Amino acid sequence: MEFTISSGLAKSSISMAPSFLVTRSKSQASALSNRSHLPKPFFKSRSFSIFPLVSRHNHPIRSQSSNQAADNGFVLEDVPHLTNFRPDLPTYANPLQNSQAYAIVKQTFVRPEDVVAERIVVKRDSPRGVHFRRAGPREKVYFKSDEVRACIVTCGGLCPGINTVIREIVCGLSYMYGIEDILGIEGGYRGFYSKNTLRLTPKVVNDIHKRGGTFLRTSRGGHDTHKIVDNIQDRGINQVYIIGGDGTQKGAALIYKEVEKRGLHVAVAGIPKTIDNDIAVIDKSFGFDTAVEEAQRAINAAHVEVESVENGVGIVKLMGRYSGFIAMFATLASRDVDCCLIPESPFYLEGRGGLFEFIEERLKENGHVVIVIAEGAGQEYVAQEIETIEKKDASGNKLLLDVGLWLTDKIKAHFTKVRKMAINMKYIDPTYMIRAIPSNASDNIYCTLLAQSAVHGAMAGYSGFTVGPVNSKHAYIPISDKLGVVFQRVTETQNTVKLTDRMWARLLASTNQPSFLGCNDMPQERIGKETIDVISSTEISSS
Repeated sequence: MEFTISSGLAKSSISMAPSFLVTRSKSQASALSNRSHLPKPFFKSRSFSIFPLVSRHNHPIRSQSSNQAADNGFVLEDVPHLTNFRPDLPTYANPLQNSQAYAIVKQTFVRPEDVVAERIVVKRDSPRGVHFRRAGPREKVYFKSDEVRACIVTCGGLCPGINTVIREIVCGLSYMYGIEDILGIEGGYRGFYSKNTLRLTPKVVNDIHKRGGTFLRTSRGGHDTHKIVDNIQDRGINQVYIIGGDGTQKGAALIYKEVEKRGLHVAVAGIPKTIDNDIAVIDKSFGFDTAVEEAQRAINAAHVEVESVENGVGIVKLMGRYSGFIAMFATLASRDVDCCLIPESPFYLEGRGGLFEFIEERLKENGHVVIVIAEGAGQEYVAQEIETIEKKDASGNKLLLDVGLWLTDKIKAHFTKVRKMAINMKYIDPTYMIRAIPSNASDNIYCTLLAQSAVHGAMAGYSGFTVGPVNSKHAYIPISDKLGVVFQRVTETQNTVKLTDRMWARLLASTNQPSFLGCNDMPQERIGKETIDVISSTEISSS
């Protein structure tokens, strides 16, 4: 197989007639298709840099271009494969070849050389950058359908769409690959060694997507790698599907490494779950669209309440431990929000340009104000006033203080005691209502694609990977490198709102709220170096 790269036109070709518009003869087309005489350099994978980059059928992925320099900077973050430690595994024809559903599909199988670019907006002479394996069915599989025993486990907090993912993994395995032996591990990672299992069939999971929560139940913590892999081995499980957030995916990476160490014919696939949309690399996480949509109800309720009274101040607290995506997108969608506060953008209350001044201006102008605040915003201010010992949950996440109640009390105290101004406070926290609902239509479709991509990847022999859309194309993303070190960009580096991007500027333009970037007392570690540099350069240019 060859990985072909379109060669750019020569610099002078801008003024020339574009050669690709010229109709080619059959002989010319044949000559172009025969490229065996051209040089075939190797690219190296970032994951397995000591080996030539090859497809799993031992065909090198090659670059072809008239300008060899144009190929520089191509990096493939490859995913592990079972043949890395079990090179003699047999392959089988993919059952989808005989599937009625795929009978008229033009290209049923993903080519081994197909990759997805992490960046699609690049400069003309910039490196080609990082790429990932494109997700989808392969022509050859590494499991016989009647020998597969698969299991599914859900871990961590709740999120809309978990049941849809469970359902579509079961239906994908059964309908596409004819697999009937599927187990549900109940109660999170602990379920592996506490013998909690449930036999799953398409009939059993038929309507679970209409319910919130997780059909298999969940828990935090409880990860014991050796116990889990012992149980996988004892039960004869050879495909493991793990649904969970960053902590859960770290656990999946450890399971994969132990499976590799023991040389087991077991594929480990992760499906990333976080309602906050804070997973790096992928476009978005499932359940996020549903969360933004449901947050509208809370915002609308707050707006109705404060609009119906004199000097109404409504505060809506939304999810967002470290990332303010739900608050930002819900604010943009609502148009009823006057101010949005997120963890990435520290704010201050008193003084010129502060939140108190803004609230008073809006009350004089409109008679009411609605504030949306992410749960992780302003934590440093709350901690200064409340003596607490830092605690963490079973997943290792820092337990947050209730910034919504703190802000409510602060606003009430300022306007009643300092400004001598009567206000009507309304505080709404819809967190558990949002987490517990079923996924909407958009997320249901998305969950189906995630589940089917995971099934295709496991059947193709990939392991130690997670799935997700990268620039709208689903891809396999490694969660562990060859040395067993978890990829930081997937499980340790969180996706956060960038204050220097245009999306945050769109929100500021929509709400007309202050940016709060003019306060010298802001904790700079919360803002980030890039934002600080931009602020500094702006101040210099304006002086």
